[in-house]
Amino acid sequence: MSSSDYRYITRLAVRVQAGDSNAFAELYAATCQQQYRFSCRYLNNTALAQDALKEIYTEALKNIAKLNEPSLIIAWLNQINFRICYEFQKKYRLHRLRVIDLNQAGDTDSLAGDVFHDDRFDDLFSTESSREYLMNQILKLPFSEAQVVILWHFHHMKYGEIAQLMNIRRSSVKRHLAEGRKRLEKILRQI
Repeated sequence: MSSSDYRYITRLAVRVQAGDSNAFAELYAATCQQQYRFSCRYLNNTALAQDALKEIYTEALKNIAKLNEPSLIIAWLNQINFRICYEFQKKYRLHRLRVIDLNQAGDTDSLAGDVFHDDRFDDLFSTESSREYLMNQILKLPFSEAQVVILWHFHHMKYGEIAQLMNIRRSSVKRHLAEGRKRLEKILRQI
């Protein structure tokens, strides 16, 4: 997205906050494809992604007055989308956990075997409550790190796919993944 697109979307957000319903329709048209692609990829289910999209924009319309900085509208929509998709995933039990190797270098697009190469962590992934605990710990990470960790480990996306989906550089994806892994490793080592 170009800087002129961001300025246009920021102006639309300001107009929506002022009560302009036509501006909300324009905002929806300008942002819905990106939000839908994220939802589809996250949920891996087009019907649920369509439902998620409805909830995203319903929540956005209800709460846009609370958005203090209209220039952050895209990031704000991304956060709403991420949270709603996560809730849908929990509700419909869509997640299929792949065991994470947090020690692996972030330079390749593949994953290795066991967590920390330590048997005491194997039990962490053996039950639904353990997987739920892991997801809750991931969600405590900074937002971008949590998104990248989930998209990489749970949805098996590659750097380029994540970069395109989140509208960031591939190098940013690698950085967020590396930082998220470090923070998560520190949290999980305290178990």
